[in-house]
Amino acid sequence: MEPFRKLTSHLIPLSHDNVDTDQIIPARYLKVTDKSGLAEGLFSDWRYLPDGSPDPQFPLNRPEYQGAQIIFAGDNFGCGSSREHAPWALVSWGIRAVVSTSFADIFHNNALKNGLVPVIVDKNIHTELFDMVMADYDAQVTIDLAQKEMVLPNGNCVEFPIDNFSRYCLLEGVDQLGYLLKYDEQITQYEKTHVMAWEK
Repeated sequence: MEPFRKLTSHLIPLSHDNVDTDQIIPARYLKVTDKSGLAEGLFSDWRYLPDGSPDPQFPLNRPEYQGAQIIFAGDNFGCGSSREHAPWALVSWGIRAVVSTSFADIFHNNALKNGLVPVIVDKNIHTELFDMVMADYDAQVTIDLAQKEMVLPNGNCVEFPIDNFSRYCLLEGVDQLGYLLKYDEQITQYEKTHVMAWEK
C-alpha cells in the first residue's frame, strides 16, 4: 500500500447522496481477485452508455477531471452491502481520498484499511467547497494527513476526524497485518521467552 501523507488535487464532483457500494463497483465484478483490474468496473453502470461507449457527461469521463485523485461526494457515501471491492476499485482507478459529510461505517473502515482516506466535513464546509469547485474546475484542495486537516481552495484550513491507528497505518503505507509484521522480531523473541498456558 502506498503511503499517504499530503495530497494536493482538484476534485471530481459526484454530489449524489447515498451512493452505495453496488454503484461504486457492481456485483458482477466481485469475482475479480486482482485489485488492479477493478478500475474498469468503477461506476461502470454510470460511466458507460447502453451501447458500451463512455458517457461524456459522467464526471470520471470528463476531460477537466482527468488526473484528479479526490472524489467530492454527497452524504452517506458507500452505503449498501459491505464489499471491500469498493475501496479497491477507487484506489485502482487512482482515487486516494473521498470528501463527504458522512460515510457508511463499513465502507469507512474498509477505506482506511486500503489506502483510501475518508474526509468528513460539516454541511456548511461541504456547501462552501461545492460552490468553489463548480466555479472553478481547477480548484484544488490539499489533504494533510499528518495534521488531520484539509486546505480549501481559498486557503482556509478545516480539520477532519481520523483515529490515530488508522492515520499511522496510512502514513506508513501498511495495513493491519503489515503493522504487526513490523514487530515480527519482538513477537518471535517474546514467544521464545514466555511459556504458553497450554504448555504448563
